[in-house]
Amino acid sequence: MGKAAIDCFSEVTSGINSVSGVIPAQRALHKKGFSFSNKPFDQQLPIWDHIWNESGTYKAMLHAYLFIEKHLSKKDLHDTLWKTSRTWQDKITDWGLCDALAKINSRILVTYPDKVYRQLAIWNKSTDLWKRRQSVVSMLYFSRTKKIYLPFEKIAALVTPLLHDEEYYVQKGVGWTLREMHTVYPEATLPYLQKHINDISAIAFTIAIEKMNDAEKKSLKLIRTGRKQAKKAAYSS
Repeated sequence: MGKAAIDCFSEVTSGINSVSGVIPAQRALHKKGFSFSNKPFDQQLPIWDHIWNESGTYKAMLHAYLFIEKHLSKKDLHDTLWKTSRTWQDKITDWGLCDALAKINSRILVTYPDKVYRQLAIWNKSTDLWKRRQSVVSMLYFSRTKKIYLPFEKIAALVTPLLHDEEYYVQKGVGWTLREMHTVYPEATLPYLQKHINDISAIAFTIAIEKMNDAEKKSLKLIRTGRKQAKKAAYSS
């Protein structure tokens, strides 16, 4: 990118430091634009790609994300956006930006289900906790924002391997996905939860049942408690 990228980088850095660090203020700044904001998409994307990869700061990376976010409605750009956003995962070190990318991935997944799912399956086995979290959260994100979903079996195929994952943020992602699975596929998700009730961590279980009705919550809690007691009794006998 050379000097042009450095100049844009400096401009963005100066701008983000001139306003409050809260996300609404940063969104307003991004909407107002920078000196290069009127450039064509294909000229701006490399600039934001450079900023994401070289800034190392949450606020600068947030603005790169906001650039992609505002182009998500253009399905003809999804292939190009995916080629960029999937590489951005390598720089993720926190849940905020991880989940921001999940929103992007979730939308592009609708357009290119096979291509995106293949990458999620690779991330599912990664040693990087943020890639593992991404592999499940991206499948549904917030299900209310979508009308087309992966089949239940494909979602469960990536959730199950992470049920015993030891990382807190991965377990939060597992719980999130289980919750959204129940929203989209309630009849298939309840038996899945019953089958794996003792494999699901306390962190994930609490999130998974958040949106259920009281009867469903009570039933799953009773099954979970009963099986734990039976397991404990078996060990002590």
